[in-house]
Amino acid sequence: MELIIDNLSKTYSNGIKALQNISLEIPTGMFGLLGPNGAGKSTFMRTLATLQEADNGTVFLGKIDVLQQKNELRQVLGYLPQQFGLYPKISAEFLLNHFAVLKGISNKNQRKELVDALLHKTNLYEVRTQKLSGFSGGMKQRFGIAQALLNNPKLLIVDEPTAGLDPVERNRFYNILSELGEQTVVILSTHIVDDVKELCTNMAIINKGRVSLKGNPLQLIDNLKNKVYQKTISKLELEDYKQNYQVISEKLFLGKPTIHILSDTNPRDGFVLVNAELEDVYFSQIFGNQSNLKSIA
Repeated sequence: MELIIDNLSKTYSNGIKALQNISLEIPTGMFGLLGPNGAGKSTFMRTLATLQEADNGTVFLGKIDVLQQKNELRQVLGYLPQQFGLYPKISAEFLLNHFAVLKGISNKNQRKELVDALLHKTNLYEVRTQKLSGFSGGMKQRFGIAQALLNNPKLLIVDEPTAGLDPVERNRFYNILSELGEQTVVILSTHIVDDVKELCTNMAIINKGRVSLKGNPLQLIDNLKNKVYQKTISKLELEDYKQNYQVISEKLFLGKPTIHILSDTNPRDGFVLVNAELEDVYFSQIFGNQSNLKSIA
């Protein structure tokens, strides 16, 4: 199964071009979608999930025309939005069973078997009778994944799923998504670079409604080999360095900015060559001059 997106565009009534000719080929497995807030990620996800219309373009999941055959797509779609509500006074087991009925699973025994299996899969079986109001953020996210898997989806879309989760919950979530990616097209939309680095074999960066870079994360990192330099400077020097170098990121270390720059040659001046990370790839697309970066189709 493969998701083929060709020249997908969306402009809102206020003139904002949320998506500009997005074209991607997404195979079975984990696909990471990175981008800053306002880049167009959520518009893209909602369009793929048939929750809003595109202006132009085509999307096919196998033989399903996603933009025209919405009901057919919904039968094989799992969707976990960035924010979702839960009924606080009922149990996880009851609500998941209710969702299964809405999904058309009418056989009671089949439904119970499926609900129990998903509660086990998401590590919620032991708290299945607990009211959802008592669930932690991570437990709610795992419940969200459980409901998204009720119809054994061929396409699973998760939007910012690990934001606000502690490291233990994030790792548990990673394991669930990795297992699902073995037989499902899973699109992980996030601004957390480590999520993509840990999980995805393919990725794209969206900025200002456009795909600015796509490819395998390790290959994209390798494109920046021997091009990323680091230096710790004073705060007063920061603006001067931004004027004279291609600064792609800055972090505070012991109260002083540590900057990363892109350079094809050794800039000297106290800079030290460092190993490129996926974060450098991301920041180079969002903040840097992109002309000397290669995209891998």
